[in-house]
Amino acid sequence: MGGSVAAVSSSGKYSFSKPNRDGITLLAGLGVEGDVHAGVTVKHRFRMEKDPSQVNLRQVHLIHEELFDEVREAGFEVAAGQLGENVTTRGIDLLGLPTGTLLRFGDEAVVEVTGLRNPCAQIDGFQKGLMKQVVGRGEDGTVRFRAGIMSVVVTGGVVRPGDPVEVELPDGPHVPLEIV
Repeated sequence: MGGSVAAVSSSGKYSFSKPNRDGITLLAGLGVEGDVHAGVTVKHRFRMEKDPSQVNLRQVHLIHEELFDEVREAGFEVAAGQLGENVTTRGIDLLGLPTGTLLRFGDEAVVEVTGLRNPCAQIDGFQKGLMKQVVGRGEDGTVRFRAGIMSVVVTGGVVRPGDPVEVELPDGPHVPLEIV
C-alpha cells in the first residue's frame, strides 16, 4: 500500500499558507528544517498559549491531494501548501490510517502518524465557506475532520515531489485517528 508525494511546502514564519519547495529536509524528533512548526515542543501559537511545554505531535502536516479535487467540485480552488501542509500526497487514504502508522518517503525519511489536524477558523479566512468542506459528518452522524493528518519525524531525510510513499501499518489492534 502506498502512493506518492505530490508537493512539499515549508515556511520559516507563521503564515496560513506555505510556499512549495523543490524539497524539504525532515529532522528526526523535530520536523521540517526551517519550518516555523519544527521543534520538540509544540509550536502552534494557540497551543503554546495553553501550555508551551507540550510535546510536539504536529511536526509534519500532511494532506491528501484528492481533497483539493473534492473541494474543487464544490467551487473552491485550493493548491498544495495553501492549507499549511508540509507534504501533499496522492494515492493514500491518509484519514483512514490508524495512529502509529509509519510513512516512508523515498529512501530515507520516515514519519509516524500521530492524529488528525484540527481545522481552524483561518480556513474560512482563506476562502469563505471552505471550513464546511473540510469538516463534515459521517454516515453515522459523527464529526469528520478532513483537513489532513499530523505526524512526528522518526528518521530524517530529504522529501521531494515524486518520491514514493510506503505505508506501514502498526501491529495489533488499530487505533483510529483523533485530533492532536
